[in-house]
Amino acid sequence: MGESDETLLAGMADGDPQAATDFVRRHRPRVFGLAAAIVGGHATADDVAQEAFVRAWRYAGSYDRRRGSVRSWLLTIARNVAIDVVGRRRDQPYEPDVLVAMLPAAEASDDRQIERVADTDQIRTALRRLPREQATAVVLATFYGLSTREIAEHQRVPLGTAKTRIRLGLARLRDHVDVSAA
Repeated sequence: MGESDETLLAGMADGDPQAATDFVRRHRPRVFGLAAAIVGGHATADDVAQEAFVRAWRYAGSYDRRRGSVRSWLLTIARNVAIDVVGRRRDQPYEPDVLVAMLPAAEASDDRQIERVADTDQIRTALRRLPREQATAVVLATFYGLSTREIAEHQRVPLGTAKTRIRLGLARLRDHVDVSAA
């Protein structure tokens, strides 16, 4: 297995390029996977992973083992970078059809994956059945995490109208999508 995570991180803090290389090779799959889960696209996930490792290298000397493992420290950095990227994207919301088309249509390799693909297709179809204003409000609330007030500003409607669009849109989605208790 080689050096421990803490040893590699200490080597990074001391400027050891081999320690940095080993550290990145060891943790890249997890960091990239987390980034991809949060930001979606592979190119953006690559950028997020790279920035996470740059920050880990920059702050390696500040790591405190009493606060958690190196892995959790690194994944927290990656999560924060990914959230920053998603936050910057929130300023430019997509239309519902564009966003729905961006939902991952991954190949099904196991039962859970098959269910996810089926759910994505169901959501895609259900969103297309909603009135455009409701679909946009639901997408902005659920995928972008915008508040009702932000949605009202984006759609240039009163706050109550935005709330109604979200509520009606979600209710209609429930009617169109088979929601089962897990």
